[in-house]
Amino acid sequence: MAIEGVILAAGFSSRANAFKMALDFDGRSILQRNIESMYPYCQRMIVVGGYKIDKIKDLTASYNKVEVVFNTDYEKGMFSSVKKGVACVKAEKFFFTPGDYPLITDSILQGLLNAQGQVIIPMFQGRKGHPIMMTKEMIPKILKEPVESNLKVCLQKESITLVEVQEKGILLDVDTMEDYHKAKAYYNKKKNKH
Repeated sequence: MAIEGVILAAGFSSRANAFKMALDFDGRSILQRNIESMYPYCQRMIVVGGYKIDKIKDLTASYNKVEVVFNTDYEKGMFSSVKKGVACVKAEKFFFTPGDYPLITDSILQGLLNAQGQVIIPMFQGRKGHPIMMTKEMIPKILKEPVESNLKVCLQKESITLVEVQEKGILLDVDTMEDYHKAKAYYNKKKNKH
């Protein structure tokens, strides 16, 4: 079954005081880590850019499955990028995540792939995280939702399959520099265990 990926990378990174998609994470940018985690599973990946679109194009240039789409409405907030990204999906199922989750792993993705449902969300110790897996039936529902809304509101109307995972990485996004250092520390600790 064909699977695609949607990654949001259009935001201003205003809370990070740095362009977080390009921040280094063990030799790759945060956005590249995110792409590479899902790359083996996806026939095609859609990266939604807005702010610093040229930088996004540079970061994704070496991945032939990645298509960068420009969200002209990115200043209206994240849900405008959600809509832009899912509107491009052609596959039966797709992974969806904001681009600032650098700790997505194979076992998280496998857990989502093994589950059944229209909306499948990973959970760690009772908290929901990313990436989310959705079927294409969700696309018209998301597109119908007003731009002032958000994905959470949209998904609340659906029956959701929760998949318990043993990885805190599904919760670790990089909104601030403090988050960035926390995510890196978690990654290094895990890496040194192996």
